Amino acid sequence: MNRGRQPSVVVLTVLALVAIVAACSPSGGLGQVPSRAPTPAPASSAAPNGSPDASPPASPGTTTIVRTYFYLGGEPGSAGLVSLLREVPETRALAGAAMSALLAGPTADESAERVITSAVPAGSRLLGLSIENGSATVDLSSEFESGGGSASVFIRLGQVVYTLTQFPTVQSVVFEIEGRPVTVFSSEGIVLDGPVGRDDYDDLLPAIFVDRPAYGAGVGNPARITGSANVFEAAFLVTLLDGSGATIAQVPAMATCGTGCRGTFDVTVPYSVPEAGWGTLRVWDGSAKDGSPENVREYPVWLTPAG
Repeated sequence: MNRGRQPSVVVLTVLALVAIVAACSPSGGLGQVPSRAPTPAPASSAAPNGSPDASPPASPGTTTIVRTYFYLGGEPGSAGLVSLLREVPETRALAGAAMSALLAGPTADESAERVITSAVPAGSRLLGLSIENGSATVDLSSEFESGGGSASVFIRLGQVVYTLTQFPTVQSVVFEIEGRPVTVFSSEGIVLDGPVGRDDYDDLLPAIFVDRPAYGAGVGNPARITGSANVFEAAFLVTLLDGSGATIAQVPAMATCGTGCRGTFDVTVPYSVPEAGWGTLRVWDGSAKDGSPENVREYPVWLTPAG
């Protein structure tokens, strides 16, 4: 993290954000958030084939979709950051909208279902955001720096970095508190001596990190699964289960690096279901000792029949 700080940039108020962040847009289509109704109607929930994070389109020009990053609990190797979709009002200031959604925290349903939490302290406010030369300078209120131990502080920083770096115009983040540049963050003494990026928060990821589809999003058909992994010999498995828990597809996957290094992966999984409905995405690898499942991460996804 000993990287030189970017030249100073003016931190804009949120009211001026639209004009500055106009170039921001998430890389690739994120689709829409499926209905969380107990028995969603398949006719109104069909997803476009092959579109990651895809589900029913909203009314044109009214809303857009961004990702936010929270923390999904679990066993060692499985717990870590997780992406969730948020539907926000149509705006050219998507980075600001994503930050506002992050600061709002997980919904009650998300927290209740799988212990999705946020390390961002309640009351934290976005005071300003500017983007220049691939670096976002984010100004947050003093609440963001308050409370929590070293793990909580590290997680909240990672949540912000991952949320902002989903946009192609942002590769790194510089933090400010109440307009003051941060070099040492919080009473835990986290050193922030320059812009930080996703690589600085690899320790917050599960062994197999699925970035798309997001938690509770549509996977399309065939499903496209992307992310990064650090597992033995870079090999693992992707499994799709239907609403009854039966396996409907399973394919081997390979990251670009493994056994001590984190590599990326992009896997396509064809599957068959008679009608749209909720299922489960599971990623895991077999123990080198006896082949038993380990580093298991799973969460709900919306499945649709092939077109």
